[in-house]
Amino acid sequence: MSRLLTAVPLTAEAFAPYGDVIEVAGAPDKLINQGMCGRHHDRARLDFGEDGGAGISLFDARARHLPHKVDMVERHPDGSQAFVPVSGVPMLVVVAEDAGGVPVELKAFISQPGQSINLHRGTWHGVLAPLGAPGQYIVVDRIGTTPNLEEHWFKEPFTVVSD
Repeated sequence: MSRLLTAVPLTAEAFAPYGDVIEVAGAPDKLINQGMCGRHHDRARLDFGEDGGAGISLFDARARHLPHKVDMVERHPDGSQAFVPVSGVPMLVVVAEDAGGVPVELKAFISQPGQSINLHRGTWHGVLAPLGAPGQYIVVDRIGTTPNLEEHWFKEPFTVVSD
């Protein structure tokens, strides 16, 4: 048996409890490079804890398809994690609230072209899931010597469908 979870378009307002949507929206904060480049400044709250530092990694993820089974979510208690797609493939973003160390109230979003995400420290989330085609991502997250991964496996998985 599986529980249904409907994926909706990713918006900054709906995603705010879990992290930041990183996108060009509105006028730039300032113009640079002799007025030829608009800088949309400081669009994500990066957090790497006291004993970690920022790292940039490249991820190469296999395609996923809807309906998509979610039987596990994870979180990183010591740092935020940003995903910047470089291949233009939309991604399925599954997040959950925390209730005493247990993920609850799962939500599913589908990113739009030009959107990236930053998951806040400790946010429960699904695995990286490019939709329809493989995806490549720049990932900015905590690099440190202590463990920074917790997993939660559901007794009854969720099935994500489109809106």
